[in-house]
Amino acid sequence: MSRLAVSPPRGTFAMLVALTWGPLAGFVMLAPALGGATRYALLPAIPAVAALYFLTVARCRRSRIAVIGMSLICFWLLIAVSVPFMHLLDPDKPIAPLALPGTVKHGVFFLLGSDLRGRDMLSRTLWGSQRILVWGITSTATAYLVGAALGLIGGYMGGWWDEAVSFLGNVLMSFPVMVLLILILNLLGQSAFNIIIAVTCSSAPLIMRIVRGLSLDAKSRGYIQAAETRGEHPLYIMLVELLPNVRRPLIIDACLRLGYTTVAITTLTFLGLGLQPPDPDWGLMIKEAATAALLWKYSYMLIIPALSVSSLILGFNLLADGLNDLELRA
Repeated sequence: MSRLAVSPPRGTFAMLVALTWGPLAGFVMLAPALGGATRYALLPAIPAVAALYFLTVARCRRSRIAVIGMSLICFWLLIAVSVPFMHLLDPDKPIAPLALPGTVKHGVFFLLGSDLRGRDMLSRTLWGSQRILVWGITSTATAYLVGAALGLIGGYMGGWWDEAVSFLGNVLMSFPVMVLLILILNLLGQSAFNIIIAVTCSSAPLIMRIVRGLSLDAKSRGYIQAAETRGEHPLYIMLVELLPNVRRPLIIDACLRLGYTTVAITTLTFLGLGLQPPDPDWGLMIKEAATAALLWKYSYMLIIPALSVSSLILGFNLLADGLNDLELRA
């Protein structure tokens, strides 16, 4: 039972994740070029998020922590894929500066108030969930592709392969994470795609070490030796025999790393090195509100995006803790 909590039915979980992330990523990355019609591409993602939530809750029902974590994550996923269909104000349109939460100005009701430029905080908060989710998940997935590939090669192949991979990882890990991120973004320029490169360079070595250790332990197992006896290609053994059998600890680590990546992207954006305006983003909202929030009257401009990003990070961390607890019970 608890093993199934970490390992959903083969293909089902991956399909739902693809149906959720694919349209959302396409909307965020391609909407400026394709126009407003791209929002209809998000329609399949709405039921996919619901199915993903109920599937995960059914598998993790023995862990209340995991259920709470997945609830927080899916809440923001559902907001992200459905916000284009909500009747909201334009998140980039100035209306009434410094409108307090619950007030009416110029005939508009500001439930969460407005920012320094008069833009609706509710609209910007809900729309801001899209960018942090798309770039956070994309960056983490890219880091895992690179890190897992290097870890499999180093752990299974051994010899000079292992030495080369380990040396590269040690060089990158010798830099403090934030220093490495800032260095790469200053070198390549400030853009969302460069954030993916920066996060990959900082996270892939850590992932590589985890996968390498798991590979070193697994390659002495009987099923690996049986595949070698059959004369299978090393690439087949690494991808088909080895990787699926070490995936459970990687799933747990991926949930934690999504939280770390969300923190990193938000911090870089706050420093002016991450996602760029004018599109709404939680890190940008925190940066823009930093001065005004010194007055308690306007602290809502900082508290709202801060609570939003904190709840998403908390969701990833709780899900990781819950999955780890289920794994230990197995």
